[in-house]
Parts: sequence; C-alpha cells; structure tokens
Amino acid sequence: MTGPGDPPEGTPDGAPGGGDDEYRSVVFDERFVRAARLQEFSADERLGEHHAPAVKIRHAWLRLGGSRQAVLLVLLIVLAFGTAVYMGVRHPYKAPEPVRAEPLRSSVVPLAPPAAVPGATPTDLFAHSPAADYRIGAAGINLPSVQRSAHFSDGQIVSALAIAKDYLVRSSVDPATLTGGSVRPVRLLLDTGQLDQFDRSLAHPDDNGRDAATGWLVRFDAKQLRLADRNVRVNGTLDATELSPDTLDVAADYTFVYAVEPAPGAPVDAAGQHTGTPTAGAASLVTVRRQLHFRIGRDDLADHRLAVVQSSLQAGPMNCSSDPADTLHPLLAGQHAGPDRPAGTDPYAQGRVNAALCGELSATSQPTPSRPIR
Repeated sequence: MTGPGDPPEGTPDGAPGGGDDEYRSVVFDERFVRAARLQEFSADERLGEHHAPAVKIRHAWLRLGGSRQAVLLVLLIVLAFGTAVYMGVRHPYKAPEPVRAEPLRSSVVPLAPPAAVPGATPTDLFAHSPAADYRIGAAGINLPSVQRSAHFSDGQIVSALAIAKDYLVRSSVDPATLTGGSVRPVRLLLDTGQLDQFDRSLAHPDDNGRDAATGWLVRFDAKQLRLADRNVRVNGTLDATELSPDTLDVAADYTFVYAVEPAPGAPVDAAGQHTGTPTAGAASLVTVRRQLHFRIGRDDLADHRLAVVQSSLQAGPMNCSSDPADTLHPLLAGQHAGPDRPAGTDPYAQGRVNAALCGELSATSQPTPSRPIR
C-alpha cells in the first residue's frame, strides 16, 4: 500500500523516493509562497530569447514602487533648491544702487538799503514795520489743510509738512543756530546723502551755488552783532505736492525778521568805516526771505529726514560787497550802503563766472520807528 503522498500508479521510475527525492528536504512555507512575486515572460519574449528563463527576477529598485517616486520627488526638490541658491549668489544682474539725494543748489542775494538803517528799541521797530502782525517763532509756521494724493495719505502729507516745519524752525529761528552755535540739530534732519555737502559747506563755505553755509541755514557773525530780541517774527506758506509715487515736494516761502544790535566790543573794520559807525544802544531789523524746496520720500517719513534741493535767500539791509556765503553781515542802525555796488561781471572772461548778485531793499520794507535812537 502506498503512502498518503504517493500517486495511484506508484512511485515513478522505480526509484525508492521517486524523481522528487532530491527536493524532499526543501520545505516551502505558505507565507513564503504567497509573498513570492514572479513575473512570467510573454510568448513573444520567450520566442525572441529562447535561452532566457521563463521567470524574470524583479530588482529591488523596481520593487520600491511608491517609495521610488517619493525619493525622486525629494531629489528634484533638492536640485531645484540648489539651483535657486546658486543663481541667487552668482546671478549676472547687479542689485540696484540706492537713489542718492539731489545736491543742494543755493543762491544768496544781499539787499542794500537806500538810506541809513533806522534804529530804535526792538518793540518800537516791530510795531512800525511790515512785520507788526507776524507771529513769533514756530507759531508763525502753520501747516496748511491737506488732502490725500494719488499715492500718499493725508497723514503722510501732514508728516512731511511737519518735518519741513521742524527744519525751518531749527535753521531759521533757533537762537543757537542764528548766533553761530551748534548746527547738529539741523544736520540731524538732513537726508544722509546730503551730509557730506552740508559738512563741506559749513567747513569751507563758498558762493559757488552749492557750498554756501547760508544756503542751509540763517546765521550771523557773532563777533559783529547779537540778537536784541530772541523772538523772531515769522510769516509765510508751506505747500506739499506729489512728485512721484514715492516722493513728495514741499515748497516753503517764509520771511523771517530779526532784531539785532552791535555785539559788545565789536570791531569797526574797513567796511564799517565806509558805511558809518553803528548807533550805540540802538537795535535794527534784519529781514530774511527764504524760498526752499524739500524732497521727502517714504523712508524719510519714518526717519524724520528731508533733502533740501533748492534754496534762495534774500537778506537786508546789507552791503553788496559783503560775502554772505558763510554768515550774514547786515548793516546795523545808523549805517548805510553808500556807493557800494557788486563787482563787475565780465562775460568775456574764461573760467569761473562771477555770480555775485545784489538787490536794493525797498524803502517801504524798512521800519519807521516813532522814537528813533540817534
């Protein structure tokens, strides 16, 4: 009787264990059989390569399936990121250079009086001058009503006007600035691109239209005079206009009136001998009109800075021959301009053009004190 695993016709080939004896030691676990992945060649593949085995072994990389796609995706991301970093470091385009502020262009024009300069007390002089109704100091610089522009809100425009007002006060009203004191408060308001020009103008003033100290601020020769009244009379207008989507132009047109008197021990120089000796104990008025254009960008609003791009100053009473590039040298009470006239200009001369200008101070702009001091 055959065993339970033998076929009905008995063991083939008459062998004790049959033809499968050599495989009896191999036991295939059921899980192994189910997990086995076999791929059978097609009929065409078997006909084309008769020597190839009927079953093709799948490589481990092909068995990864979804994992392979994930790895490829990660490699693609790493490659794209590396390319972006490389292009960011080695790209051929240069970063745009920051826009520098325009340099200041300035002019200073002395105004010569038609007669001797009136002298009296500061109160009497102001009361009988065109500045009688002017406000005092910063109160005379009022901000106008504003409306938003295409690219700036009304709040931003008000901020720009406030910066311009602050500059006018520090450069035209502050007694320390007027008498040759520290200029740091004025400097702190300037665009950083103009600081070199400002420092050069203060260190080496020149009437070349770019480097006049009086183009930036109002100051007098402290050796010649002092303020007889610290209350400066002020009147004028401020206006803001959008120049570009990122820049505002602020225009200022203000008249400042100062009461001055001779400084103690002031020397009488050659010019003073020709224009008369100042009246002792008498004050006189100096009128300065400043017309300025400021550029204020969006960054300047946050930094509380501005660029002074144009300055036109007229001041009198002064001699035409006075050099106003450094400080203003007004005529004091009792002095007069005499025959002083600006130096002649030769249009045929080569080289630098003599740009000296001088005007005549209107008689109606001078005070008519009720009790002049003689």
